Formats: sequence, structure tokens, C-alpha cells
Amino acid sequence: MKLYAETPVRFVRQFAADVAAAAFLLLAVWVAMEVREGVLLLRAPGDGLTEAGTAIGGAFQGAADNARDVPLVGEDLANALGTGTRAGEGIAEAGRMQVEAVTTLAFWLTAALIAVPALALALTWLPRRVRFARDATAAARLRERGDEGMALLATRAMLTQPLARLSRVRTTDWQSPDTQADLADLELHRLGLRGSR
Repeated sequence: MKLYAETPVRFVRQFAADVAAAAFLLLAVWVAMEVREGVLLLRAPGDGLTEAGTAIGGAFQGAADNARDVPLVGEDLANALGTGTRAGEGIAEAGRMQVEAVTTLAFWLTAALIAVPALALALTWLPRRVRFARDATAAARLRERGDEGMALLATRAMLTQPLARLSRVRTTDWQSPDTQADLADLELHRLGLRGSR
């Protein structure tokens, strides 16, 4: 399979485009990871709420447990302090929900920041590279088949080459081997491949 052209100028252009595409994708991944780290910093208030709620709930629970030992009013006092325990649990749950929301946002934002450039490359750069590899591989195989393959390349050249290029072929006999070789070379050069001679 031919991934790159044989002519130096086209090879350099293709290689530079491939390097640029890879660099673009790596840059997108790096930016996405930096954004992710920045977004994850927003978890700090949620972590603080979780810790504070847990501490408050624990303090009220400890007080409620101790209050049960007070004669006559211990159970009522413990129930009143239980409200504080539930409030602490509510604060801790709110903190956990905030942390979860920030984590989810960081994930989807990272995914989008990677997927959009990857999709752009998949829709622009990748089809051209696949088309080139397919066409260049087929043309190189035809070139290797000798006169039979060169005749097919010459026919393709007559169908695809601009009229200005075809008019430069000086001949009246389109079936002659020299003319077919010239036409086949036009098609091979169009694909960035070396000619037959």
C-alpha cells in the first residue's frame, strides 16, 4: 500500500500534512486535559461542603448520643439534636452532588474538546489520505503490469487530465506505445508517482 507519493515535493507536502494533523490532535488532547484539570478545581467547594456536613452531622450525632443519658429530657433532647444530624447529612449530600456534577462536566467537556477536532480531521484530512493511498496503490500496481497496465493508465489520463495537459501530448496516433506511455506518465505524475520511464 502506498501511503506517500514518490515525487519529493508531493511527499514532503503529504508528510507535513500528516505531522500537522497529528500535532493538531495532540494539541487538542493537551488543551482538553488542561481544561479538565481546571474544571476539576471547581470540586473544592463541594469537597468542603461534604467535609463540613459530615463534621456537623457527626458532632450533632455525638451530642445526641450523649444527650440520651440525661434523665427525663434525654430522649427529647436527642431527637432535637437529631435534626442537626440530618441537616449535616443534607449539607454533605449537597457537597457530593456538586462534586459529581463538576466531575461529569469535566468528563463531557474533555470528550467534546477531543472529539470535535478528531471529527474535523476525520471529515477533511482522513478521506484525502485514504483516497490517495487507494488510488496510488492501484496506479502503482498498474504500472508494474507493464504495457497492459500502462494502457489502462493512459485511458484514465484521457478521462481525467485537463485538456490543456492533453493538448501538450504531440501525436495523432493515440494508440502508439510512446503516446500511451506519455499519457500514463501524466496520470502517474498526477498521483505523485514516478513515470514509467
